[in-house]
Amino acid sequence: MSHQAAQDSLPLRDAFAVLFFVSVGMLFDPKSLLVDPLPILGTLFIILVGKTVAAFLIVRAFGHPTGTALTISASLAQIGEFSFILVELGIRLDLLPEAARPLVLGGALLTILANPLMFLASGAVQARLAGRERPPAEAGAAPAPPPAPPPPLALEDHVVLVGYGRVGSLVGEELKARGVPFVVVEDGEKTLAKLREAGVDVVAGNAATPGVLAAASLGKARSLVVAIPNAFEAGQVVQQARGANPTLTIIARAHADPTVEHLTSLGADVVIMGEREIARGILAWLQADAPGATI
Repeated sequence: MSHQAAQDSLPLRDAFAVLFFVSVGMLFDPKSLLVDPLPILGTLFIILVGKTVAAFLIVRAFGHPTGTALTISASLAQIGEFSFILVELGIRLDLLPEAARPLVLGGALLTILANPLMFLASGAVQARLAGRERPPAEAGAAPAPPPAPPPPLALEDHVVLVGYGRVGSLVGEELKARGVPFVVVEDGEKTLAKLREAGVDVVAGNAATPGVLAAASLGKARSLVVAIPNAFEAGQVVQQARGANPTLTIIARAHADPTVEHLTSLGADVVIMGEREIARGILAWLQADAPGATI
């Protein structure tokens, strides 16, 4: 329902966006570009050059590649509507002079117009850097084909565990303690590395992507545990799993009653909502009348 609501509201959002920028554009006096261009040019220099360089250096300082730094710095080479609120607040509190309003308005409008050019320049620089880093023998090679889906694991009567976060890791530890064979479907590189070091069978990838669940030998599994919190992706996983194995026992998690109904309608046998289990645990301790006991 949330995705449908977002899709239906897109035309209204676009209309309000047009109305907003037209009204803001009417506040800007284009004569200021001819009468006194130096303050506007200084504002543009600070936004397009100063902000861009600062963003690039910060991203590189955190160890990210140059391509990522270029993309982020190009996307930040502008100021948006939040700057209008800040400048109005600054003028109202006597922190900024009245002359700051046209500078901020002009800087915002001109940098928004110039931002596509910044992205084009960023793409050109990235392409040139990629050409330098590519070995000469591969310069004319054809693009690599998309990776083939991983082959199915040789497992039977096992549990397929989708997601190894806070909930999935607890389920996995208990399955391992009981000696139940299981395979984890996960797309986090760090989590995958830890699981491989621990000797756990894993399938790398997003379980909602077609072909990933098949690699977990879903047709021969005894049950599927969907431990990811995203209801939309969990619904896709449940729907695919039910179509691939009609006799599979599917257990999922949820955070709200509509999510429980959604996953159940797609084929989940059991949907556990955290709030309900917390309430049941509290009631169980109250019924046991065990003051001072801890869970």
